[in-house]
Amino acid sequence: MKQTFRKLAVGAVCVAFAMGTKAQTADRINVVTSAVPFLRISPDARAGGMGDMGVATSADVNSQFYNLAKYPFTKNKGSVAVTYTPWLKDLGLNDVYLASLAGFYKLDDLQALSASLRYFSLGNIQFTDNLGNDLNSFRPREFSFDLGYSRKLSDPFSIGVAVRYINSNLAGGQAVNGVAYKAGSTVAADLGLFYTTADENGAGWNFGLALTNLGGKIGYTNDATQKDFIPANLGLGTVYTSAFNEVHKISFGLDIHKLMVPTPPALGDSAGLVNYRSKGVVGSWFSSFGDAPGGFSEELREFYFSVGAEYWYNNQFAFRAGYFYEDATKGNRQYFTVGAGIKYNIFGLNFSYLIPSGSGVNRNPLSNTLRFSLVFDFDGGGADKE
Repeated sequence: MKQTFRKLAVGAVCVAFAMGTKAQTADRINVVTSAVPFLRISPDARAGGMGDMGVATSADVNSQFYNLAKYPFTKNKGSVAVTYTPWLKDLGLNDVYLASLAGFYKLDDLQALSASLRYFSLGNIQFTDNLGNDLNSFRPREFSFDLGYSRKLSDPFSIGVAVRYINSNLAGGQAVNGVAYKAGSTVAADLGLFYTTADENGAGWNFGLALTNLGGKIGYTNDATQKDFIPANLGLGTVYTSAFNEVHKISFGLDIHKLMVPTPPALGDSAGLVNYRSKGVVGSWFSSFGDAPGGFSEELREFYFSVGAEYWYNNQFAFRAGYFYEDATKGNRQYFTVGAGIKYNIFGLNFSYLIPSGSGVNRNPLSNTLRFSLVFDFDGGGADKE
């Protein structure tokens, strides 16, 4: 039935973001939510070690997830990477996880083709009715697949575009009380821009802009009025890298993000809820920058930030650290991360660890979790050390 399904959908959102229910300020909690929240989970251990920062970091195989415009600046001909991220491992769950696969191939020095796959398993869930009677069990799952093309427009400047298919199967096609639930699907696009002043050693400034998940709403029934927004996002980033010599290199950076999703109306505002549901997709991207019920001050709280640092020794060993901040009234995700990486010939391995943060319902799903990425370079040149 509809109530059962909504409980599952809300539960998935809560699991994905560990939303805080206790703000430390007097401001009203009003979290901007969306469907398919797995698209907001960082699927790469390198970025995961730097507070989920990735819009303007040096190009690597997982750039598809953050800013695919970076690909033409990779020094390898091509690469493939696979990442595994346990979810709620701190609670002893073994069947909830995010897995990702990414790869690229440079057609020449100016252009590259890329692709990625994300798969999120929510584990086994027992469905019940309003009276608590068992219905049946199902393993909800979501995935996305995308293809991208990137090209240099000049020596320091590049652009990238991608198209993405998204599928979310949360109820397994159940029909309850005459309401048929189905897997939701939609199509979205990404647009990335990248500019760098870095020299051959990587020293200099990088700047990036990424518009991601620009696509239609997604629904789980045949009722067109019950479709939900997907997490369209604007990301801006900058990174500065200093190369002391051929052995030592260190980078510092900042990402600023804003969900281009309408802010929910105040509780009890029925007219506002109708308006929220009826907003068009393209119009919602623009209105999301000025629709917060609390005005400009609340709008500013909807920005979230990642700061990170990365140190490379001899282009073989990396150490990383970062911090992620989201306002307490907009989700309350605040945590430190650390990470490490190793590069040998055609193989690379990255690890990241989210330092335990929060307690109870505020406990981060990745607390005490080690996630890792395995990278394989096609040409074996070893030039792209990230």
